[in-house]
Amino acid sequence: MLPNAITVLAMCAGLSAVQFTLAGQPQAAIAAIAVAAVLDSLDGRIARLLDATSKMGAELDSLADAISFGVAPALVLYVWQFQGNRVGWVVALVFAVCMILRLARFNTLLDDTEQPPYAKEFFVGVPAPAGGLAALLPLILTLQIGHDGWWNSDAVVMIWTVGIAALLISRIPTLSLKTIKVPARAVAPLLVLVGLVAAAVITYPMVALASVLVLYLLHVPYAVRRHRWLAKHPEAWDVPPKERRAIRRAHGVGRRLGLRPPMRRVAGAARAVWPRRNGNGHSVLLPAAPRLRRTAGRGRNWRRIGLRRNQSRPGTRDDQ
Repeated sequence: MLPNAITVLAMCAGLSAVQFTLAGQPQAAIAAIAVAAVLDSLDGRIARLLDATSKMGAELDSLADAISFGVAPALVLYVWQFQGNRVGWVVALVFAVCMILRLARFNTLLDDTEQPPYAKEFFVGVPAPAGGLAALLPLILTLQIGHDGWWNSDAVVMIWTVGIAALLISRIPTLSLKTIKVPARAVAPLLVLVGLVAAAVITYPMVALASVLVLYLLHVPYAVRRHRWLAKHPEAWDVPPKERRAIRRAHGVGRRLGLRPPMRRVAGAARAVWPRRNGNGHSVLLPAAPRLRRTAGRGRNWRRIGLRRNQSRPGTRDDQ
């Protein structure tokens, strides 16, 4: 009962955003959708903690997300910017439809058992709460900066809304915060950061929300790069984060800096392979063990058996 009640509250918060917009309270509308996003992140976790997951809860969660982050933001944008504009209504419809399609694809991916292990660390496309709030970024900037600017023109708002809708149904991977594990030594600094974020939200709510949305959109290139790296390195799929970082350093840093590979011991002797060029100008690999033996043979064998090396005579190779 408790997880489903939280889902219903999130749906009511999303629908209340439309009522706040009709009443001329856009800040309250944005706050209502933000509250719906927070509740949406809690209902699934509470259901798993209480072992109260059900098929009905999953379907109810998808319907609530479609209303709170698809229908409600589309209507808020239409009432704020596109009212009386037919093209604006089409843009609002496109956003709502893309949000519903994104949620339908998410439900189908839940039953896919052939995904690689690292797939649980990513979402396919921008998730619904982030997409619903990101679509309202022009409205947030208008409330914070003012009405006279390019950020609230009809063309810019339409292009932005269609762009966010495209990210919703795209195959671009984005990071899933559900799988991020915080090390013990980072708990205290992160709690301090949470306190600072809470203070910023209370003092400057629109600025804090806009900053979080911009940072989230800027992380997409990193998520794409991380997804591609994991796809090419199966040895890093099921290892702890510390070992994964070591694998990344071993595969990436040495090659970028042009470092030579470490010497390997073969049959009890230290040997390394260094690149050389033959007479035709082609690069070949030659063992460096002879060089090591030549340098090791000068003066060290005498010390090993306790004898003093003879003084070098003028004109010998040692003086040249």
